[in-house]
Amino acid sequence: MTDDLTLNMDAYLPLRDVVFNTLREAILKGDLKPGERLMELQLASRLGVSRTPIREAIRMLEQEGLAVTMPRRGAEVAKMTLKDMEDVLEIRDALDELAVRLACERISDGQIGRLVEVKEAFEASTKSGDVRNIADSDVRFHDIIYEATGNPKLVTMLNNLREQVYRYRVEYIKDPQNYPNLIREHETIAACIRSRDAAGATAAMHAHVENQVRAVKEVIRQQR
Repeated sequence: MTDDLTLNMDAYLPLRDVVFNTLREAILKGDLKPGERLMELQLASRLGVSRTPIREAIRMLEQEGLAVTMPRRGAEVAKMTLKDMEDVLEIRDALDELAVRLACERISDGQIGRLVEVKEAFEASTKSGDVRNIADSDVRFHDIIYEATGNPKLVTMLNNLREQVYRYRVEYIKDPQNYPNLIREHETIAACIRSRDAAGATAAMHAHVENQVRAVKEVIRQQR
């Protein structure tokens, strides 16, 4: 168990959610390693809470695919597998391509302005060294595109996929060598949307996801 695990208190959230966010961040940052056991008693003692919010938080982690319950072992941090990653990003690829095509047709001038602002904010975030901040800036860039589709059912599907994608997004962003490519890809996607070039935007979005797939595959292979 990592010695750096401390509760990230938030007065506006139920304790269960505070525990969940704390454990989730520890997993995404790598403080809790794949295969590491999530023992309720130890976690409760470490975080200074009862076992009930720990148990509820672990269930939430399981729903996101960040934890699994193993026979005779209990809960542990889920290992990233090539199959899981490919399945999740295959769905993301299809939905993101649809989203960017619809955005080219329906985006408003105001949304284009916000997309450019968020794109620039992402580039600035890459200089922060804060992986969580960079990942969240990347999420905001894609959220503007999703909003521009004008299709709330598609947005709901993408939001449901968000947490499963997030782990792979963070793994990709942990390597600063990927930042120049990410910045160029965002620039190309935004430029195609501004010019209403649906074919170009779709191709750029596909390349954007494929580059993430290739990079995260290598990370998973190295963890074996």
